[in-house]
Amino acid sequence: MELTKEGMTREAIFDRLAEFRRNDIKWQDGRTYGYVFDPGSEVMAVGKAAYNEFLSENGLDFTVFQSLLRLERELAAFGARHLRGDDQVVGNFTSGGTESIILAVKAARDGYRSTHPHIHVPEMILPATAHAAFHKAAHYLGVKAVTVSVDPQTFRADVKKVKAAITKNTIMIVGSAPSYAHGVVDPIADLAALAQEKGLWMHTDACMGGFLLPYFRRLGEPVPDFDFTVPGVTSISVDLHKYAYTPKGASLILYRNKGYRKHQIFACSGWIGYTIVNNAVQSSKSGGPMAAAWAVLNYIGDDGYLDIARKKLASVKKIAEGIGRIDGLRLVTHPDMSLISFTADEVNVFHIVDEMNSRGWYIQPSLSFDNSPAHIHLSVNASNVGWEDELLKNLAECVDIARNLPEGELVGLVKESLKGMDMAAISDSDIMNLMAAAGVSDGVLPSRMADINGVLDLLPARVRETVLTVFVNDMFTQL
Repeated sequence: MELTKEGMTREAIFDRLAEFRRNDIKWQDGRTYGYVFDPGSEVMAVGKAAYNEFLSENGLDFTVFQSLLRLERELAAFGARHLRGDDQVVGNFTSGGTESIILAVKAARDGYRSTHPHIHVPEMILPATAHAAFHKAAHYLGVKAVTVSVDPQTFRADVKKVKAAITKNTIMIVGSAPSYAHGVVDPIADLAALAQEKGLWMHTDACMGGFLLPYFRRLGEPVPDFDFTVPGVTSISVDLHKYAYTPKGASLILYRNKGYRKHQIFACSGWIGYTIVNNAVQSSKSGGPMAAAWAVLNYIGDDGYLDIARKKLASVKKIAEGIGRIDGLRLVTHPDMSLISFTADEVNVFHIVDEMNSRGWYIQPSLSFDNSPAHIHLSVNASNVGWEDELLKNLAECVDIARNLPEGELVGLVKESLKGMDMAAISDSDIMNLMAAAGVSDGVLPSRMADINGVLDLLPARVRETVLTVFVNDMFTQL
């Protein structure tokens, strides 16, 4: 890209941007089960208008832009009430679940540094279903992530295994409400009781469910307690840009009281410039997402969200029951929320994904890990309501087609080569050759991904990470 000498016309700019979007997922048609949470054009227009209204306000200094301070305090107060906290619960607005999680881990780490100076390598215990953002936080913050297997039937955290993993360096236990992959709520009350017994920080990751689960509870679903009514829960992350349908990025990180939250805050006077005080990771940040979140929450309202939850709950039940009737498919476990995982024991799930995506759907493949098989994931949102019959019809057809598709030649070759390969010694050039054999060149993926996903599924997790790092490093190169 080079800047034109005299600038582009407005028309030319937006024509070019439209061209850039040509190959994006067509999420507007309601056939996308991931990434985009679509509330409909009317709600989206309200969110965009509020976003633009506050686009230029800068959250760097909340004493200058007091409108943003007001918005953030109101959003945090809403989150505290929604998750049944008392008037001591505090929180902040963040750009998304990952930032909320990083802040919670930072607060736990720095809080323990002040009282446990002998802990040089703090550890947090993660069920294998805990979101990857905790591993990112561990990587960034010098915290050791200790992963433990979950129950192989329910895929909920195994409290006995968590307890067995506690050491003198443990500072934090994590539970999900629900876990992303399988949509089940961990036994938060039992984990929090264990955390209290051992004097540990307990974080509930409710990024996916913190907004929606209270509505499911009101609709009569047996939602286990996961919020601030549970003694021992220290902090909770809850996204608004998922099932509250606000524009991205919008999330909240909440703490039981200010004493815990203070360790999240960063202040710096040790340089020649203005004093910095950040209540989150970002410094300069647009007020747009915050205003958009406030606007959408108030526009839809409590009754509106309850109605959305009712329709979504019916949709989830219909899809889950329908999957159970398709020959060759089975649910990995019964979901507690609107996240569904299913697999096939005798059919290649990656071929099923390719077939469905070729018909205009977007469904997400998940690789095998620990005791969870390779499976297909659906995040059901409001725009998916009404598509259940066609989804299930197409899914049954695609399973029949996939049943007769052979395993790719590349997968067979990799299976054979893995027997004698030292995976620790794999080089970047080896990985590039492997990607070329899979049809990946110049950062462009093939239309069918079954072979690539099949190869990744064969590799150990650490090797997968190496492969993906090399691929992404190559993908973001100069045009």
